[in-house]
Parts: sequence; C-alpha cells; structure tokens
Amino acid sequence: MTRHADIIRFVRSTLLVVIVLGAAGAGDALSCQADSTEQPRITFHPRTEVALTRYEFHEPHMGTLVRLVLYARDERQAVHASRAAFDRLAALDRTLSDYQSTSELRQLCGKAGQGAVAVSADLFRVLAAAQSLAARSHGAFDVTSGPLTRLWRGARRLGELPAPARVDAARAKTGFRLLRLDEASQTVTLDRAGMALDVGGIAKGDAADQALVALARAGVTRGLIAIGGDIAVSAPPPGRDGWAIEVASLDVPGAPRPFTLRLHHAAVSTAGDAEQWMAVAGRRYSHILDPRTGWPMTVRSQTTVIARRGLDADGLDTAAAVLGPEEGVRLVEETPGAALFMVRQETDGRVTVRRSSGWPLSTSGP
Repeated sequence: MTRHADIIRFVRSTLLVVIVLGAAGAGDALSCQADSTEQPRITFHPRTEVALTRYEFHEPHMGTLVRLVLYARDERQAVHASRAAFDRLAALDRTLSDYQSTSELRQLCGKAGQGAVAVSADLFRVLAAAQSLAARSHGAFDVTSGPLTRLWRGARRLGELPAPARVDAARAKTGFRLLRLDEASQTVTLDRAGMALDVGGIAKGDAADQALVALARAGVTRGLIAIGGDIAVSAPPPGRDGWAIEVASLDVPGAPRPFTLRLHHAAVSTAGDAEQWMAVAGRRYSHILDPRTGWPMTVRSQTTVIARRGLDADGLDTAAAVLGPEEGVRLVEETPGAALFMVRQETDGRVTVRRSSGWPLSTSGP
C-alpha cells in the first residue's frame, strides 16, 4: 500500500493509465426552520467534510496485477475496503477462470452435453451478458469459443499455425446458439459434448464492476480499479471532475497521438494486440479471434470503448474489433452510454481512425 504518490502509471496490453489526483473540497448544507411568527426561514449550517486520503493497493488476481486506488477517511477504512474488493475478485476468479480446473466455469464445461446445470448468480450474470452481446454482434463475440482459444494459445507457444483441419474441428464445438440459459431456474445448458467456455473477453470488466460495489459497501465511494486493460471508476478524486485516463497510441507510423479521458462512474476497456501475437511467414496473427471463422485477426488494431459498466466495455471492445470499423461503430452506438475509438493498420499499411458519435469531445488528443 502506498499513500504518497500523486501519479500512477502502468502499461497492460495497449492501455496506459495516468490517475490525476486532487485535494478534498468543502460544502454547505441547507435546512429549513420555523420562527416564532410561523414564517419559514432558511438558515445555513456549515458542514464539516471529513478529509479523505488517497491509498493505493496491489494484488495479483485473474492472471494480472490488479491496481486499486481509493479515497478513505483513514487507513483502517482503506484497508478494510481494499480487502473486501480483493476478496470479491478472488471469489470471481474461482468462479470464472478457464485456467483453474476447480472453477465453476470448468465444472460446467465438464457437463457439456449432459443437460441443464444450476449455476451461481455470478456465473449466470456474466453468461447472460455474453449471450446478449453474441446475438447483437451476430457471433463476433462468443464465449463458446473455448476450443479455439486453447488451440491458438498452444499455437502461439509453438510459434506455428495449426492445420486448418484442427481449426475446423475446434470450431465445430462452438456456437453461441449451443449455449442456452434459463433465467427462471438459473441453469445453463451446453448442448454439445466437448464444448468449452472462455469468458476472458468479458470477465475482467465484470470483476471491476463488482470490486467497486464491494468498495461502496465498505463506505468508499471514490475509487478506481484496473485489472489489466479493464478499468472501472466510481466518484472522482476530491476536487476533481473525473479520473484522468491516458490511452496510449497504436504503435504504428501514422497513428494518432495518445489522448486523455476524464471519467467518473464509468468503465473503459481496450482490445489490442500489443502483447499477445505471433508472426508466421511475415504475417502477424493477433490473440483476438474471430469466432465465426476460427482464425485470428491479422490487422493491427486498437479499440477503446467507454461504457457505463465494465461488463459492457470489456465485451464491446473485442466484438467491435472483430467486426471492424463500420459494424463495430454501429454495435457500440446501439449500446446506451457507450462510445468507441478505433485505430487500425490495414494489411496494405493504411492507418484508419474511427470514432462513434458518442465519443467525448473533451478528450485531450484525437
């Protein structure tokens, strides 16, 4: 835990975050009283605001180092709130991980083709959001792509392309329509044996949302949680109108400069290939897969989405990246409270930039 730093910087995927902090402010409260003549009278009573102190915490969760910044009245409250947030993340990881063999997600996959399975509220919430996005994106986002994820994960380790027949075999076990949810009974059915779910494209955003909920229950309403490239914020630092978040540029010639967002009660997520990719025969293959074909993206891309919830921003950035500029912008604009900024380097070297109509005009930069 640190209390003294004024600027935080970290890099994960394509996202660079800078948190600009402010000082605590003051305010007045209004009250109404009746005087002896029964006429109403307004009097002002100064309100003494509790000074808030900035605290920063770090813990490893969900395969990355999580960074938590919050404002609390004292160290005791800060430690209690941070523990609640990190414990919530740990619980979600035990539910949603596709790496842990004992996770609820993996246990569900082990029952593929065996009928309806009762699941927890956390798992059902994430799968319901994923299925909604799958339908809206016509399969460009699909959490049933677990067999493809595992195939290409191994391919990146080996540095070689899998045989097309293996891609086809993996894709035969995918398809969002093979995943059925029953809200009334809170059950999930995987229709085909051998199916595997991968919620990595949406789980961190949801986890960031849930961590902020845990902070609020502990009495902390000003916080930022960064889980890799997924960030969610509640009320801004004292004296500020938002958390300042700097989004780095796509590292290609002709790409726009980095820019700064100022956000509160919102989430931001960036999908890109700055870290996870491989090159074969001079062609770059991203870790972002198109579930409809079973093959990775081969254009350089950075897609940043702002939304009201991390659950939305996290899935939308991936879906929009796969769909491309025209359909991706359309998808985001259909989502209330969401906005998109996309930079792509096409296979012929051209750099294209697209913004949705809701992209904030107050950003510093593009």
